[in-house]
Amino acid sequence: MKIKTTCFLALLTLAGSFAVAQQIGPCARPTHTLVVDWPLFHSDPCHSGFNPNEFVLSPTNVGSVVPKWKYAVGPIASSPSLANGVVYAGSEDGNLYAIKAATGALLWKYATGYTESTPAIANGIVYTGSFDTKSIYALNATTGAFIWAFTAGGWMSSSPTVANGVVYVGSADGNLYALNASTGALVWKYPTGPIFDEAPAVANGVVYVGSLDNNLYALDASTGALRWRYATADIIQYSSPAVANGVVYIGSADRNVYALNAVTGDLVWKYATGDIVYATPAIANGVVYVGSYDSYVYALNASTGAFLWKFATEGFPGDAVVANGVVYLGPQDDNVYGLDAKTGAVLLNYSIGNGDVGTSVAVANGVVYMGLYFEGVWAFHLPN
Repeated sequence: MKIKTTCFLALLTLAGSFAVAQQIGPCARPTHTLVVDWPLFHSDPCHSGFNPNEFVLSPTNVGSVVPKWKYAVGPIASSPSLANGVVYAGSEDGNLYAIKAATGALLWKYATGYTESTPAIANGIVYTGSFDTKSIYALNATTGAFIWAFTAGGWMSSSPTVANGVVYVGSADGNLYALNASTGALVWKYPTGPIFDEAPAVANGVVYVGSLDNNLYALDASTGALRWRYATADIIQYSSPAVANGVVYIGSADRNVYALNAVTGDLVWKYATGDIVYATPAIANGVVYVGSYDSYVYALNASTGAFLWKFATEGFPGDAVVANGVVYLGPQDDNVYGLDAKTGAVLLNYSIGNGDVGTSVAVANGVVYMGLYFEGVWAFHLPN
C-alpha cells in the first residue's frame, strides 16, 4: 500500500476506528475519531506515547479520576493494550488476558507462558511474546483461538510491533525478527545483540531497535538491510526508540537521552540525566518526556534537548505517556501521577497501596488503563 506515513497507515489498520485523517509528520495519527484505541506498546508503531485524540480527561479534571474496575490477576509486568473495546495484558502467571474494557469482565485467557511482552493488535489478531517458551504467539483477538506461533533461540520478552503486514520482534538470542503477520513465516532476521524488553519502532520504511550490545540499529523494514547504527557508551535496555519529526529518541544505561537523525543516524543532541535511562521517551507537541533511574522524569525540548522541567517520584518513574495536556506516570512508588505537560505541576497523585505500577499506561476514551504488578489490571475514569 502506498501510504505516506507508516504510523498513519498502521493506526487506521490497528484501531479500526472511524476517522477523518490528518497527516502531521512522519508519525501522524487519525484525528476526530469516535473511538480511539491504544493497540500496542506506547500507542503507535513509532512509539510516540501520545494520544492526540483524548478530549475527556484534561488538566482541569484528571485529578478527579477514580477506579472504574479492577481485574485481579498477577503478577502483571506487561503494559496493557486496547483495541475494539478489549484490554489485553500478559502476566507472569503464564497467560495472556483479554478483558472487556467497559466492565473489567474476563473474555478469555490463553496460556502463552511467562510474558512481559506488551500485546499488539492488528486486523483481528493479537500478538505477544513469551519468556519461557521463546515464542511469539498470534491469537484470534475476539476468541483467543490459536493462529500461529514462531519460536526463536532465546526468550521473547520484546513487545512486538506490527506495520504493513509484518510483525517485528526482538529476541534474547541476539536477532531482530520480521514475520509475516498472517502466517508467522520468517520474512528476514538481522543479528543484533540480545534484545530483552525493548520494542522495535517502525516509521517511513525503517525499523529501529536498541540492543544490549550498546547499539541502536536502523534497518530497512522490507529487507532487513542495515541503514545505520549508533553506538552509545553502555547497553540499551528497556528503553525502546521513539520516532517523531525525523528524529529517533532513545535512552541508554550510560545515563543519556539521545536524539538522532532518523535518516542518517547522526547525533542531533544528547542530555545527561543523573542515572541510567531505562525508560521509553514520549514525544508530544515538541517536548520529549523521559524517566531516569535518578527518580526524575524530564521534559526536554525535542529539537534542542534544552531542559524544561523535571518531576521527582520516589522510585523509577517508568515510561511517560501524554494525552490532552497531561503526562501520565506509573512509577515504582505505588502511585499513579498526572502532571501538567507544560509545567510539570502535579494534577493527579493516586495511591495504589501495594500496586507497584512500573509499566506504561494506556489512555483512551476518558479512561486510564494500567497493569499493577501485585494487583492486576486497573481502569480509572471520571466518577460521572
